[in-house]
Amino acid sequence: MTDDVVSFLSDGDRSLHILFGSQSGNSEDLAVKFGKRAKSYGLESTVHDMDGFDIASLASMSRVLVICSTWGEGEQPDNAEELWNAANGDGAPSLSNTHFSVCALGDTSYELFCESGKEWDKRFEELGGTRLVDRVDCDVDYDAPSAIWTESVLAHMAAVDGNGTFQPELVESIIAEMEGSGESSVEGDDGFVIPVLESPEIQVKVRVFRYDPQSDERGHDEWACVLNGNISVLEVLRSIKSTEDGSLTFRDGSLHDPTTVICANGRPILPGITRIDSVISSNSDSNFLNLEPIVIGEVIRDLVTDLTISDIRRASTKPWFRGATRDGAKVRDAVIGTMSSDDAKKVHMVRDMISTVLVDSFSDTVPYNEAYISPSNVLSSWSRIIDPRVSKTSLTENLDLLSSDVGIKAETDLSSISRHGEMGETVADYMLDAKTRVLRNGAFQDGRHGKYVWWYTWSVKMSGKVNDTTIYRQVLGPLGLVGNLFSGVTARMVLGFTRTGGKMFNGLLGMVAPPAGVGKMPKQFNTPVLNHHEVVAIFNEVDGGF
Repeated sequence: MTDDVVSFLSDGDRSLHILFGSQSGNSEDLAVKFGKRAKSYGLESTVHDMDGFDIASLASMSRVLVICSTWGEGEQPDNAEELWNAANGDGAPSLSNTHFSVCALGDTSYELFCESGKEWDKRFEELGGTRLVDRVDCDVDYDAPSAIWTESVLAHMAAVDGNGTFQPELVESIIAEMEGSGESSVEGDDGFVIPVLESPEIQVKVRVFRYDPQSDERGHDEWACVLNGNISVLEVLRSIKSTEDGSLTFRDGSLHDPTTVICANGRPILPGITRIDSVISSNSDSNFLNLEPIVIGEVIRDLVTDLTISDIRRASTKPWFRGATRDGAKVRDAVIGTMSSDDAKKVHMVRDMISTVLVDSFSDTVPYNEAYISPSNVLSSWSRIIDPRVSKTSLTENLDLLSSDVGIKAETDLSSISRHGEMGETVADYMLDAKTRVLRNGAFQDGRHGKYVWWYTWSVKMSGKVNDTTIYRQVLGPLGLVGNLFSGVTARMVLGFTRTGGKMFNGLLGMVAPPAGVGKMPKQFNTPVLNHHEVVAIFNEVDGGF
């Protein structure tokens, strides 16, 4: 960091007080996590349980964060109820010297979503407090939005000087210093810090897509750069914007911001955590980095796309949980469902997506089918199906969704997802599990090709090999077809099965003589299919046709 920023972040009172109201422990966990992160911003954090907290002490605190969950139908959690009553009583203090921000946790399946956090946000303002960063309302998947909020709110809290005065002009400098320093390395509870690995400088030709909505002009700009291979793609964009073209537009945010997805050399990435040496392409003369907007939304300007369709797709799915009385373990005044550690791990891993936008960008189907709920929502529904705590009603609803035309059947080729590295392979494997469950439930037996899709797919799944008979008979000409007329093989061939979705017969040459079809079939006969999702046949139940 620069000497001026270092001096500012270490001068005077640097205390930060974090209050949590929690029923199940999520808010407490976040409060502790935020407290550890605050140290990087030069803040000395203290985490307070709302239970037993002295309301009068708030008046002397210049920096306060509130992390509060909502219980039941919009009620304060048990440990926050007494403090909430005190904050609304006659003895509530003036907070004219207090800078605050609120992180609210809730569940959109309830009518009063994040109500407790909203109440604290409003009450702090009524008592004279100064809101530095707008409240964030988090659903049950709170990791990503709370992380983005954390980096912003800590930078603002750090800009409150030792005398309790907010210095807004310093916020951007603090953010820039944090992202440009070694603070992004991972620090464990044992104090171990993963070092930042340096790479030698390389010459890179950076090509960036440009679009001006006012003139409706689009094209590409190119810059020849000398860069360290270890820097991120986001740092490259920031450098170009600050030194070459201030009009360059892209989504900027924290390193893990899930909405910043762009395409680097045709590969969807999170630019804040992707090093350029992992995505550049090279030839004998130079290195290339071609940056384009993702194709799952309309381009707004340059690399920024409209992600509204992602929100619409997510809103079309059912809530994660619904309040209901069922068997489980009693926790305080409630009952919570239980599961084995293996089940819990499986449910968690299915939903362990660093960015839903990134996962949806892996699909070749999403850009062309707005009705499709998208891979991220397929995985969300699948995780609910395999959750042993799920109700019969929710299980049926989610199976119906995946079995519908907008569910897993809409994803025409899982291999397009699996080619995107380790994450793509993991996503494709889980989607294959969901597809197999849908198949087992008979969703592919209801259409024009349904019966034989079911038969063929299960022959592949059970044997681990492509159906040898179908392929061999296909290149044997008329005698082969007649010989299998009553076995069902001929019907399957004529209706059209290929791995690539192309024609079964190349100009009907396969009907004339065996040599005509040899070498024109998918290179899969009599070979193990290690990645079953590469067999696209399961998706050829087309009713309306693909």
